[in-house]
Amino acid sequence: MAALPAFSQTASLTREIPSSGEKLPVMGLGSWITFNVGTDPRGRAASIAVMRDFFRAGGRMVDSSPMYGSSQGVIGEGLKVLDAKQQVFSAEKVWISSGRSGPQQIEQTRRLWGVEKFDLLQVHNLLGWEAHLETLRAMKAEGRVRYIGITTSEGRRHDEIERIMRSQPIDFVQISYNVLDREIEQRILPLARERRIGVIVNRPFRQGDLIRAAERHPLPGWAAEIGAKNWAQLLLKFIVAQPDVTCVIPATTRTEHLAENMGAGHGPLPDAAFRRRIVSHVEAL
Repeated sequence: MAALPAFSQTASLTREIPSSGEKLPVMGLGSWITFNVGTDPRGRAASIAVMRDFFRAGGRMVDSSPMYGSSQGVIGEGLKVLDAKQQVFSAEKVWISSGRSGPQQIEQTRRLWGVEKFDLLQVHNLLGWEAHLETLRAMKAEGRVRYIGITTSEGRRHDEIERIMRSQPIDFVQISYNVLDREIEQRILPLARERRIGVIVNRPFRQGDLIRAAERHPLPGWAAEIGAKNWAQLLLKFIVAQPDVTCVIPATTRTEHLAENMGAGHGPLPDAAFRRRIVSHVEAL
C-alpha cells in the first residue's frame, strides 16, 4: 500500500485534550474484536485497509489492549505498511493483575506496535489500577508516555471511576456511552469537565447491537438537518455533540462502515433539544 500523506486534506471536528490543549479529531478507531484476526491474511488486509482509510480521512486515535488478541500486532503491521507512525495517536492499555508485571507487558505491547512510545496508556477495566497508575505516573514523569488514564465498559464500576477521577492525576477516562446508555451524563461528564480530564467513549453502538436494531427502520428525515446520512452518523453525532467528549472509538472491519463513521465528524451537531429528539425516536423503535 502507498504511504499516507502526513495529514489528511479533509478537515474534521476536533476537541482539545483538557490537560494539555492538544487537539484531536473526535472520531477515533477501536480494535476490540474487529482486529483480532490472528494470522489470517484476508483479515489482516481488511484491518489494514480500515486503518488506511481512517488515516486518509484525518483520523488519529487508535485504541487497543493486550485483551484484544492479535489486534496489537495487526495495528503494528498496519502502521508500518502505511508509514503512519507520525500520524497515529497511539492509545494502549495495561491489563494484568500483577503490578510488577505491568512494565513488561507495556514493553511487549510497544514492540508489537513498533512505536517509540505511546501517546496514551490506560489501566484497562481498573485491573490492578493502584500499582499500574503508579507505574504510568513514573513513565509520564520520565517522558516515556504523554498521557495516562483509566477505562471501564458496559456501565461497570462508575463509583470507583469517580473516586479515581477525584483523587488521581489522570488525563483520560474511557467509558461506555451511547443514545441508550446515558448514565455518564449525570456525574462522569460533569466531573471530567471539573477535573480537566479527557473522555474517550467506547461501545457507541453497543458492540453493533444498537446500530443493527436501528437499521431495521428507515432513517428519520429530520436527520438531514444535522447532515446525518445514515444511522451510524446520527448515533455518533449524538455522542460527539457532548462538549466534554474528546473522542469516540467505534470499531469496524469494513471500509464502507469506516467511511460512514468518519462522516460523523463533519457538519453540524445536534443541540440539546435535537439530542432529546434522537433519544425519544430510538427508544421508541
